[in-house]
Amino acid sequence: MRGFLDRIYDGAAYAAAVFMIGTLVFVLLGIFGRILGFHLRGTDAYAGYCMAACGFLALAHTLRQGEHIRVTLVLDHVAPRVRRALELACLVAGIALAGLLAGYSVRLAWQSHAFNDISTANDATPLWIPQLGMAAGALLLAAAFVEAFVLALRGEMPLRAGADHEPARME
Repeated sequence: MRGFLDRIYDGAAYAAAVFMIGTLVFVLLGIFGRILGFHLRGTDAYAGYCMAACGFLALAHTLRQGEHIRVTLVLDHVAPRVRRALELACLVAGIALAGLLAGYSVRLAWQSHAFNDISTANDATPLWIPQLGMAAGALLLAAAFVEAFVLALRGEMPLRAGADHEPARME
């Protein structure tokens, strides 16, 4: 199951990279359009849609790789049993918050589709289409938190970190 989920997270990360390139393309089209005197409708809106999809689709992969920002000031100075309890509590909070985000994101996309909500920008895109990236990313983030919690309960390392992975330190 873990390998299957990792492939899904990796696929979402690749999709996020494609949307990041899409953001660049739409921004450059807008810039060159102003310089060269042509206008493509909706380039600003589509750049925003791509940016949102990029951010949300990368969340689960980033969590699984252990690259989210973690403040370990307290965790570094407590006993191992207390650290485990605090980490499990944080994962429960993450599940709750990611679950709420996923639920509301899916609901937003569904309602936009049901009400035929369209963009107020001059592109008039049905909003449920760009909202799908946000909803999918939020669902994957919730799944990644649940997976991390289950692994932590089993005593396994829920987040990957290579041998060269060392947290940043300020001196």
